[in-house]
Amino acid sequence: MEDKSKNKNKNKKQKYQHPNDQTAKTASDFTFKPSTDVKGLRFGGQFIVKSFTVRRARPLELLRLLSLPPTNSAFASAAAYLPTNFTILAHHAWHTLTLGLGTKKSKVVVFVFESESMKSAVERLWPPEIPLGEVNKKLIRGLTGCEMSRFKFRKGCITFYVYAVRRSGNLGFVCADDLRTILQSVVALKDFIDHTAMLAMPNQRSISYAPPLAVAH
Repeated sequence: MEDKSKNKNKNKKQKYQHPNDQTAKTASDFTFKPSTDVKGLRFGGQFIVKSFTVRRARPLELLRLLSLPPTNSAFASAAAYLPTNFTILAHHAWHTLTLGLGTKKSKVVVFVFESESMKSAVERLWPPEIPLGEVNKKLIRGLTGCEMSRFKFRKGCITFYVYAVRRSGNLGFVCADDLRTILQSVVALKDFIDHTAMLAMPNQRSISYAPPLAVAH
């Protein structure tokens, strides 16, 4: 009896996979589920966070967030939602008002679609800004006729949710290279420190992107 229980415990330990160790899989190994069944964002008991907003990222913002050099493609198959400046400051204020009990962790949501055309079609329907509490219903569950594979990474005060999206019934994942690059880049990121620092610090700890000013010639 003791040997059986030890084997069961051993199997459980082997099956456990740390959230930040999910890039070893190949595209064919990704587990795709219907959009109605895939896990969404998690909030625990921090219900106030559901009212905090995220906004659609510009292409260069996603590259800066992932600490990648600017490229022409800039992940044409990917769409990302980042915390708004209001959300960053609200997290800090909530943490202070609750004497450290309120969470300081924000969420970044990245969707990698199987084609650029699919991404363009979906983005026309999605709002530019949305409360975190509506992401599961309107963005994830709202993708009817689609399958998703979900990845979650904790990086200090930012939790990354990455979703690979394909049409139901399709095999493999055409944009597997984009997905793999994004996953590897997230894993390589250093932990984000705190939200007030993120508003001002350069490189990968800053998620604020100021587009270059137009210069008259």
